[in-house]
Amino acid sequence: MSDTSAAFDALWGDCTANKRLVPMPSQWSKLYGLLKNKRQRSSGGWEPPLPLILAAWHHTMPIEKQLRFKERLEWARQNDQLEQVGAFLRALPEDQWCHFGEA
Repeated sequence: MSDTSAAFDALWGDCTANKRLVPMPSQWSKLYGLLKNKRQRSSGGWEPPLPLILAAWHHTMPIEKQLRFKERLEWARQNDQLEQVGAFLRALPEDQWCHFGEA
């Protein structure tokens, strides 16, 4: 297992501990703001896709939110930001996480 794979797995474990689903919307938005190399596609969408917050928060299943969040972590890994993103997420207090059963 590579160092980045081990770091990713450790971060994902922290992000899913205590039935954590995703960061609360305001924190998820801040996380998205940290990501490097975001770009708007010619179709109008964004790469990586925007977080599922605002109206999308109420119209998506919990697993969809978690999969989208995991894609953000993959993006961070691909852009050498896993350490920065991990520090941000690990510093979030528990009340800044949405948990399974709350979304």
